[in-house]
Amino acid sequence: MRISEDRGGQIGRYLQAFATLRASGERVIIDGDCLSACTLILGIVPHSRMCATPRAVFGFHAAWMPGRDGRPVTSRPGTRELWKVYPWRVRRWINRHGGLSRRMIYLRGRDLYRIVPSCASRTAARHARYRAQRSPHHRYVARTMRYQRAAAANDRR
Repeated sequence: MRISEDRGGQIGRYLQAFATLRASGERVIIDGDCLSACTLILGIVPHSRMCATPRAVFGFHAAWMPGRDGRPVTSRPGTRELWKVYPWRVRRWINRHGGLSRRMIYLRGRDLYRIVPSCASRTAARHARYRAQRSPHHRYVARTMRYQRAAAANDRR
């Protein structure tokens, strides 16, 4: 699954969707914006099944709900729930960057790769494991493929 340009939404819907994704066993590629409630993926889908491209950006802020006048009001209970879901590395990064507030803070680049592996490094690691599993005496033998025209039912020679 590829996540890109996800602006977030209601926390409950994301918790449910990511729990389903976790149960599916599917791999996740973060390839663009994953903002607000989308960031919950960091605490729900296993680290081993996730990677980030150079375009990946996570955006964090405190949870909010509409106030009486329709303007956003910070939700302390919602923010506590977000905090509980995030892994310790994410919480540490958030604290170093001012904590969860109404202002969005962005995790990208090197800081991101300290938390979510690069998809490029995942691919390289996979190839290295494959090479290590092969016997040292194993040699690749190129085989020539021969193609023949299939005989059609009405093609009798």
